[in-house]
Amino acid sequence: MSTKVRLGIVGFGNQGSQYAKLIAEGRVPNIELAAITETDPARRELIAERHPGVTVFDDYLAMLESGAVEAVVTTVPHYLHPQMGIQALERGLHVLVEKPAGVYTKQVRELNEFAASKPELTFAIMFNQRTNPLYRRLKEIVDLGEIGAIRRTNWIITNWYRPQAYYDSSAWRATWGGEGGGVLVNQAPHQLDLWQWICGVPQRVFAKAGFGFRRNIAVEDEVVAVVDYGGGATGTFTTATHELVGTDRFEIVGDAGKIVVENSKTATVTRLRRPEQEINAGIPLDDIWKMTSDQFDPDEYYTQETLEFDTAWGGQHAAVLENFAANILDGTPLIAPGSDGMLGVRLANAIHLSAWTGKEVAMDFDEDEFLAQLNKKIAEEGKFPQRG
Repeated sequence: MSTKVRLGIVGFGNQGSQYAKLIAEGRVPNIELAAITETDPARRELIAERHPGVTVFDDYLAMLESGAVEAVVTTVPHYLHPQMGIQALERGLHVLVEKPAGVYTKQVRELNEFAASKPELTFAIMFNQRTNPLYRRLKEIVDLGEIGAIRRTNWIITNWYRPQAYYDSSAWRATWGGEGGGVLVNQAPHQLDLWQWICGVPQRVFAKAGFGFRRNIAVEDEVVAVVDYGGGATGTFTTATHELVGTDRFEIVGDAGKIVVENSKTATVTRLRRPEQEINAGIPLDDIWKMTSDQFDPDEYYTQETLEFDTAWGGQHAAVLENFAANILDGTPLIAPGSDGMLGVRLANAIHLSAWTGKEVAMDFDEDEFLAQLNKKIAEEGKFPQRG
């Protein structure tokens, strides 16, 4: 039985070169770097220099049909993820798609349905933050009901500072036709995934977005979204790329506790000794003033725990790659099944649609309406073909 998966990387940009480096350094012990596809001649020379012995292709389909690889990871522009994923699956290859799974739900649905028709093949997505021990522990706390039923969530994630030079660095960047959006599809997909992975999928969303708000771009550089989980539970998501001093603060409030995460590093977990409604019902009128005075005894009502974990650079990406290969080799359960990629794309689409129309949008929104709106934006840009 083979102990290593022969992997092909599509694209040798920032992500593709990082994955190749991780594998070459032996940080993904169950993967052999077998081939890389790159269309840029200069970068192909760089591959040959950094990774001698690895087969280099200038055509993706040629790599798929070469027999050199048994699995691929797609590190290419967002619109290509579903197409390339399907092309690999058609040829009997395992697929790990980069985030996001695509730009719009119709293309991601096509990918998911095709992958489902090939159950013998592994289909995963690079949600590397799911391997972060802090977020894995928080999910466990929420799933076990340690803070009770969720009542409110909010994530402020505005530490994505990007100057204009970043947006001007490539013709496809921050465009509707080339990238498919702004901060929601480029910087924030991991948070959109973690938010739903830990707190659950919302039912509806209402959003306001700034398109070219503080940057000379067509797509969104600031978003404020309010979601409805049903049963009175709500959440907010705020993100931006123009705050020089940004914030990363994630709160989850339950009826029996609260979690506050700062900078994706430290979490304070409060567990109430009794459900809040029970505490509320037991406080007599004469004791109200004690709740806001120095006579308040926190220990009477709750306990607090601080969580903090160290993670090595690149370790989370390596962990997803290793898990992907382990699923191929011995059936180890996937940390991030490829079908989960739909969740973040669907929420991003709903946020865009709400911001475009000024209306609250349900998660089962009309996919054709979204695509029509997206194609209208692409046509207005006049730089790229519309999408089907």
